[in-house]
Amino acid sequence: MTGLLKDLPLASRVELSAFLAGVEKRAFKQAVWSLRDEEAALDAVQDAMLKLSSRYGDRPADELPMLFQRILQNVVLDMHRRLRVRRTWVSPLSSLQLEAEEDNDPLDTLAADCARTDRETPHAQFERKHLLGLLEREIARLPNRQREAFLLRYWEEMDIAETAAAMGCSEGSVKTHCSRATHTLAAALKARGVGL
Repeated sequence: MTGLLKDLPLASRVELSAFLAGVEKRAFKQAVWSLRDEEAALDAVQDAMLKLSSRYGDRPADELPMLFQRILQNVVLDMHRRLRVRRTWVSPLSSLQLEAEEDNDPLDTLAADCARTDRETPHAQFERKHLLGLLEREIARLPNRQREAFLLRYWEEMDIAETAAAMGCSEGSVKTHCSRATHTLAAALKARGVGL
């Protein structure tokens, strides 16, 4: 097999650039259709192009279309997973965090308070604080690697490659740690009567 690959001509920089220029609009439309967000689609296409260029730019020109489609699909799938987990974990948590009084501009706070129609009752504040404490305790109970992967991916918003580099492990390990962490947290919170 390696003998066959050696016989194939490698793509030149010109061929790689021409391929990327030719596939750019189609890939963008494909990503927009899947992600339903133009900015996210643009990020996905750029990420896929960068990965193709940096990791597979030395492959034969005939292999570029298949490699690019596979990379783009993986990037889009990763973005879907990330968005799903963010909606599940980060969005509810951002509403739980107490506002930092020192960092807020009083005019911004006043405008936000005027625009807010649902004043938070003391009972709601207590529930929010209780839920945040509960979640923090459950995150602290996760195994170290799962907690690290979960926090880097969903709090620090690192992508899988960045998280793998930061943790010194493979991208597959990051995915496994994150999956286990989210399932463990969901089960722990459900057992306490909290549904996210």
